[in-house]
Amino acid sequence: MKVSLFTTCLGDLFYVDVLKDVTEVLERLGCEVDIPEGQVCCGQPAYNSGYAKDTKGPAKNMIRAFEHSDYIVCPSGSCATMFHEYPDFFADEPEWQEKAKRIANRTYEFTQFIVRVLGVVDVGAEYHARATLHTSCHMTRLLGEREAHYTLLKHVKGLDLVPLPNNYDCCGFGGTFSVKMFPISEQMVDEKIRHIEETDAEVVVGADASCLMNIGGRMKRLGKPIKVLHIAQILNSHQTEGAEHYADESRKSTIL
Repeated sequence: MKVSLFTTCLGDLFYVDVLKDVTEVLERLGCEVDIPEGQVCCGQPAYNSGYAKDTKGPAKNMIRAFEHSDYIVCPSGSCATMFHEYPDFFADEPEWQEKAKRIANRTYEFTQFIVRVLGVVDVGAEYHARATLHTSCHMTRLLGEREAHYTLLKHVKGLDLVPLPNNYDCCGFGGTFSVKMFPISEQMVDEKIRHIEETDAEVVVGADASCLMNIGGRMKRLGKPIKVLHIAQILNSHQTEGAEHYADESRKSTIL
């Protein structure tokens, strides 16, 4: 099965190790992974800021970049959701709308693709820690994926997955919201961190780097010792019995 990886802006610029983990998991499951060079930003920042017409340019670029892909996989629920928004942009351009529909129908978030398309629930990962899962707003509410990430984590050997109180509450990032409404955003992420601490988890896991950057950044400022990891980092972990965290700690990195 041929899969094209949409790296996202945050993945490309900040979380290259996460992209490596995504690629290695997919390859281990039998996929042939490529990264189309024409991809750039999906246009989400402009769109969420109200510049819908200006988003059509980046959308057309991404459609051209991925138009020959069999499947498109993205390690971010929010960016994957953006691809599903594309058909609405081109109601007045039928040719582009048809292309956008084909792209949307082939696009999946990373864990969604593993469970829904590949039909895999156990990727053979091993990670010994008490963990809790942050579910992002875009992935659950807009993309509509609420189970795939839980399903995969429940099959990770050694992982003690505990429920996060008020797990569907927003972490306060919201793209430009965290900049324009900083005082509110800060209170929201502080509330999220309080709920994480209630679980006594050693690790908080998520599927959106933007949320994890927000949560992890705030935890670092507050001096919290809890690790913040993308789910791909857990799913690509292969520990030996008694090992702490990653077997190859030198290659792996945690979210800031």
